Amino acid sequence: MNAKKKSKELQQDIVDSAHKIWLAGLGAVAMAEQEGGKFLANLVEKGGKVEKKSKEKGREQVERAKGTMAGMKTVAESYWETLGRTVDDQMTAVIHRIGVPTKEEIEILTQKVESLTVAVDKLRTKQASTPKPAPKKAAPKKAAAKKPDAK
Repeated sequence: MNAKKKSKELQQDIVDSAHKIWLAGLGAVAMAEQEGGKFLANLVEKGGKVEKKSKEKGREQVERAKGTMAGMKTVAESYWETLGRTVDDQMTAVIHRIGVPTKEEIEILTQKVESLTVAVDKLRTKQASTPKPAPKKAAPKKAAAKKPDAK
C-alpha cells in the first residue's frame, strides 16, 4: 500500500500545481484589467518621446549619410576610371606585343587599299580604251628533218 499512497500524493501535488497555475493566470488577467489602462498610457507617452527624439536624430543622420555616400560615390568613380585606364593600357601593350594592328593602323591600311583599287581601276580603263596592236602572224613552222632509218 505504500506505493498507492505515494501515487495518490503525486497526483494531489500535480492537481495542486495545476490549480496554482490557473489562479496565477486569473490574477494576471485581473491585474491587466486594472493596471492595463495605466500601463498602456505610460507606454504611449514614452513611445512618443522616443519617436520625437529619433526623428530629430534621424534627419541629422540621413543628411550625414547622404554626404558620406556622395563622397564614397566620387571616390568609387575615381577608382573605376583609374582601373579602366589601367586595363586599357595593359591591353594595348599586350596587343602591340603580339603584333595586332590598332584601329588607326587598320584605317590607314584601308585607305591605302582603297586608293590602290582606284588606281588599278583607272589603269584597266585606260588599257581598255587604247587600241591593241594587231597580233603578229606566226611564222610557218619548218618540218622537222627526218632521221635516216638505221638498218
